[in-house]
Amino acid sequence: MSAAISASEKVDGFTRKSVRKAQKQRRSQGSSQFRTQSSLVELSPLPPLKDAPSSEQLDLFSQKLQQCCVLFDFMDSVIDLKSKEIKRATLSELVEYVSTNRGVLVESTYPDITNMISTNIFRTLPPSENPDFDPEEDEPTLEAAWPHIQLVYEFFLRFLENPDFQPSIAKRYIDQKFVLQLLELFDSEDPREREFLKTVLHRIYGKFLGLRAFIRKQINNIFLRIINGFALPLKAEHKQFLMKVLIPMHTAKGLAVFHAQLAYCVVQFLEKDPTLTEPVIRGLLKFWPKTCSQKEVMFLGETEEILDVIEPTQFKKVQEPLFKQIAKCVANPHFQVAERALYFWNNEYILSLIEENIDKILPIMFGNLYRISKEHWNPTIVALVYNVLKTLMEMNSTLFDELTASYKAERQREKKKEQEREELWKKLDELQIKGTLEAQSNSHGLQNAQNNNNNNNNNSTTAVSTGNTLGNESITCAK
Repeated sequence: MSAAISASEKVDGFTRKSVRKAQKQRRSQGSSQFRTQSSLVELSPLPPLKDAPSSEQLDLFSQKLQQCCVLFDFMDSVIDLKSKEIKRATLSELVEYVSTNRGVLVESTYPDITNMISTNIFRTLPPSENPDFDPEEDEPTLEAAWPHIQLVYEFFLRFLENPDFQPSIAKRYIDQKFVLQLLELFDSEDPREREFLKTVLHRIYGKFLGLRAFIRKQINNIFLRIINGFALPLKAEHKQFLMKVLIPMHTAKGLAVFHAQLAYCVVQFLEKDPTLTEPVIRGLLKFWPKTCSQKEVMFLGETEEILDVIEPTQFKKVQEPLFKQIAKCVANPHFQVAERALYFWNNEYILSLIEENIDKILPIMFGNLYRISKEHWNPTIVALVYNVLKTLMEMNSTLFDELTASYKAERQREKKKEQEREELWKKLDELQIKGTLEAQSNSHGLQNAQNNNNNNNNNSTTAVSTGNTLGNESITCAK
């Protein structure tokens, strides 16, 4: 390579840099390592499918699929142009044919379809030109054969989404080996290919129920391989992957399906970089479930795994918010949540951390533990709480006694306030009753007075009426 650089180029550093960049780009263009044929194959265009009689379309469809299995070397962008264009046009026609026609996916076509797909996309990816590749900053190595491969992916998707697609037939060809080869392609630096792979894998997961467990297991293996392969110190993108991807995954509805693997990944990160412990635990506390007891049990189990590897200095940073949450879990009326939280005291390492920081942790835990020991409905939980209280008392009996006295005094104050509150309400009730009686008495008095007035008015009216009558009668007699 250096011999190709002229003397003037050696003097001109900018030119030399440009030449190196061009050489590197040329190597990248040849990155698609296809299986090469023993001799060059020149393609000839086949008749269009839409012009063929219906009786001949099936055979023509298979011929076009077989024709698209011919591979071309894209290292040199100017060779085989005619054949490359014929294949590109044929792939475009196949995409449209599968997308717009019904009844084209018969059982005999499945081998040719899957063979064409496998031949084109399954390949050995070259090593990266940049071992420290950063997808957010560095330019990726793009797939040189993308004009063909893109159409193959589009055909693959239309094949899976076709209403006539039958997983019971396709599973003979799209099997575990096929899925493994598909997952290996996620190492491609080309973001366009990874986007297609994501969609294709999602469709396969939805169509093939028998492959779901296998796919989850293999993705888990990839995660573990990635994490175990991280060099120290961890890069910023690796830490971002932990905090922006793995921790938010704890909110998924189907967490129970993959939680064991997820927790293992998190712990592996913390073993490689203990300084991540604080943000991880605070992240878990942020997403801590509020109403799902099953998830709470899983979170508690993962938290114990983290505490198994936590360093004492990191423990001090998270002990207060963490044990406030544990105290809530201990007081949870759900038996399994409370039991799982109390099992922390069976872990010797966690117990040693608690003992070293007993002056901080005991005041946080004491109130809930003491109250539960008197009030919890489950006798097993009460027994566990008594054991925990005994252990904490042995760690620091003086502080335990102080908290006991303080708790009892506080309870007495609360009872006194409660009594005063009840007496106040009683007095208010009495005042309300008295007011009601007085109002009723006044109402009756007013009613009686009104009745008396009405009676007096009636009597006066009667007397006047009687007087008038007598007067009229006297006048009549005089006449």
